[in-house]
Amino acid sequence: MALIYEKKGKIAYITINRPQAMNAFDPETFKEVSDALIDFRDDDDLGVGIITGAGDKAFVAGADIKTIIPWLAEHSLYWEKIPTIMRGLELYKPLIAAVNGVALGGGLELALACDIRIASENAIFGVPEVTLGLIPGWGGTQRLPRCIPHALAAEMLFTGKPISAQEAYRVGLINKVVPLAKLMPAAEAVANDILKVGPLAVRAAKQAMIRGTSMTLEEGLKVEVDLTFPLFASEDLAEGRKAFIEKRKPEFKGR
Repeated sequence: MALIYEKKGKIAYITINRPQAMNAFDPETFKEVSDALIDFRDDDDLGVGIITGAGDKAFVAGADIKTIIPWLAEHSLYWEKIPTIMRGLELYKPLIAAVNGVALGGGLELALACDIRIASENAIFGVPEVTLGLIPGWGGTQRLPRCIPHALAAEMLFTGKPISAQEAYRVGLINKVVPLAKLMPAAEAVANDILKVGPLAVRAAKQAMIRGTSMTLEEGLKVEVDLTFPLFASEDLAEGRKAFIEKRKPEFKGR
């Protein structure tokens, strides 16, 4: 299988499983990722997703150049029809990228579209499309300058040269760097921290954050208010308030 999609408790695990091709996207894998993300979005029993790559060398090494470029010549609108978190899919459940190696091109763009990024010490990050005569087409030119300093984003986009996990951490591209053996436990620890709090509140916070990014401050503050007031009528807030008063852990239901 080119993709492994598993559900364990409230966590969804999406693993790109093409280690023989450094987990590079081919058309079939891209579609499978889309299907898995839609299922994750629509499954009310799932609260957090973790995306990673199979093996110990690559997260996703971009698109499979041998298959993608000639295929796109005949299917130029294909990517626009397949919704993913890079473009076209609204997903307000948290996603964690567990970057276990090379994250280049579409791999970095996939990680950028996640909310939290944890990397192993052997990870590298880059957008090498210009070395092929292309530019990133899955959000790299837009999300990278919003995530790291403009000058560094420009250097990466214009030269195609990658940066190390340590440099990515220094500039704020990723949340933390850990040894490879501790990568998935670190990602799961963050996922479990998220699962302890109110799920409706987490999704509202993500929605406010994402929508507000493209707005003025005043517009974003209005979105924040609009998303806050429905929470006052939720069972989760009543439970959270009661648990706080009773000095116990809340049992949130997502209602």
